Amino acid sequence: MNRPALQETTVLPEVREETVLVALAGQPNVGKSTLFNLLTGLHQHVGNWPGKTVERKEGLFTYGGVSYRLVDLPGTYSLTANSPEEVIAREFILQEQPDVVIAVVDAATLERSLYLVAELLALPAPVVVALNMMDVARQEGMEIEPEVLQAALGVPVVPMIATRGEGIQALLETVARVARGEVPYSPRLPQVREDHRPVLEELERWIEGYVPTPYPQDWVALKLLEGDPEVTRMVREALPPERWERAHALLRAHDDAQVAVASGRYEWIGRMVRAAVRRPRVGQIGLTERLDRWATHPIFGLAILAFILGAVFWLTYTVGSPLQDLLETYVVGTLAEGIRALLTPIAPEWLVALLAEGVVGGVGAVLTFLPILVLFFAALAFLEDVGYMARAAYVMDSVMHLMGLHGKSFLPLFLGFGCNVPAILGTRVIESHRARLLTILLAPLVPCTARLAVIAFLAPAFFGRAALAVSWGLILLSILVLAATGAILNRVLFQGRRSAFIMELPLYHLPNWRTIGLSVWQRSLSFIRKAGTVILTVSVVIWALSTLPGGEVEGSYLAQVGRWLEPVGRLAGMDWRLTVALLSSFIAKENSIATLGVLFRAGEEGLTDLLASVYSPAVGLAYLVVQTLFVPCVATVGVIRQETNSWRWTLFNTGLLLVVSFLAGIGVYQAARLIG
Repeated sequence: MNRPALQETTVLPEVREETVLVALAGQPNVGKSTLFNLLTGLHQHVGNWPGKTVERKEGLFTYGGVSYRLVDLPGTYSLTANSPEEVIAREFILQEQPDVVIAVVDAATLERSLYLVAELLALPAPVVVALNMMDVARQEGMEIEPEVLQAALGVPVVPMIATRGEGIQALLETVARVARGEVPYSPRLPQVREDHRPVLEELERWIEGYVPTPYPQDWVALKLLEGDPEVTRMVREALPPERWERAHALLRAHDDAQVAVASGRYEWIGRMVRAAVRRPRVGQIGLTERLDRWATHPIFGLAILAFILGAVFWLTYTVGSPLQDLLETYVVGTLAEGIRALLTPIAPEWLVALLAEGVVGGVGAVLTFLPILVLFFAALAFLEDVGYMARAAYVMDSVMHLMGLHGKSFLPLFLGFGCNVPAILGTRVIESHRARLLTILLAPLVPCTARLAVIAFLAPAFFGRAALAVSWGLILLSILVLAATGAILNRVLFQGRRSAFIMELPLYHLPNWRTIGLSVWQRSLSFIRKAGTVILTVSVVIWALSTLPGGEVEGSYLAQVGRWLEPVGRLAGMDWRLTVALLSSFIAKENSIATLGVLFRAGEEGLTDLLASVYSPAVGLAYLVVQTLFVPCVATVGVIRQETNSWRWTLFNTGLLLVVSFLAGIGVYQAARLIG
């Protein structure tokens, strides 16, 4: 295993003036994130691109005494303006003019990966091809000669296995030499199909002298021929009317030009692959195909998916719950007692109560289910990294069709088990506007980790050893409600229309534990920050409202609000405290635990014991049902508004979830009373 690159790659605290700008480009599932995390480690910044909701990741590292700024461009299959990701990637290269572009390609699916390389080579920035997943290619019976591919492309090609750190040293050395201008760079570009080359030349003559800086004239002409909407708009605004009419007439006369451009690229890709790749023998079956015989089977595939989900939740309970109990007993309880013992002799009584009950009792109760979240984040990152998630979407296609959706909708919905916000943002992979809107409306019905953590915290209090079965039932209920709601909405709002399903199944590969660890770290850190900001604020506010004006919970302002809403909650067996806890979960789902911790003044005696002594299992089950199906957190509602660009759909979704959750809670409570 080659580790020297990791030893030489360090992070600088700030960017120096001589920093080399490197862009990291690649299609989805080629190991781009693995390489980015390997180089930048924890020292990376994650935000959004200006004016976009697309994630932007940057990091710093040094090599050979030189500082490098690495920008991870969005994963995209091409550079045509069909999505925000594609526009962002090409505009960054054109506008920022990076010193080097690292094009990460999957060696096992070279034909597909080279399409993006064909477009990158047409841009002015020098390209280094990182030929990743060489081990997966060998596993599939393929033999690739990097030197031959380099000669055919005319640009540096570096074989590597990012998951093992192999080839990183050679990649960094090549990037450094290209940035210094020490490597000959003469890319062999794909050509437009021969019958359209005169058209491209004539188009260049019409736009000559009018192309805005910094766009290359030949690239703009090619994009016009390709029918790129953004470039077409830009040229139409830049050209004099008579020139635009001539150019536009030429484009109208050759409306098959897009096919001619794509054909030229595929012909070029074919030459590259024939030169550098030796295929497996006819009839030889690779590991991915052998595994997919089971993983994508219409029956066994569903059974495997159910088993995997069950294993994830089983692991969460058997390992996470004992750790949660330890944190609650020895950390939160001890800290609250220590604050009382330390401050009672010297501080006002209200300040001691605020810190011990409002801060520690609220935020501490939430932080106790961090082990559960970490386990779930790790399991989700593992499934994503090895390539299983696409198989889950594939086998769920027939189930999703019952709601008028397809398997691609399963991916963002499954992400909802982690958090509903990225689930809704993930619906951008769905091309159909109808299917995307329906998926957005259904995504909040998937119980996120925050809701699952609330279930994991409360279910043992009400049901003891039966907590696992109850939790499974709640998850199953949410899925059944999601399916029924989807089928009804599709029939009522969209006249029962269905969408076609086309998606890529990436090859299986070994997990990169560093990438998984960083993913878990970033998600957990985000949760801790939320606990230290939003949840802390809500906990203090809830404590103040539950204390003022007289210092007693029963006569507090919060009790007055809760009793005003109590008639609605009583239909589902919930008193004013449970109703208030439910409402506070609109800020963040974890707030329901924090609120109950404050309202019950949970101290030495655990909150779970207090709840079990106050509420019957019927009430506990009804509350958990309502909480599972309730309106999502305010961040999710904001993202729904952003992605639908409609307050009408946002309010419709909120009202729908309110009705569905309370009807389900009332039904469960009344049924439990009759049975009991």
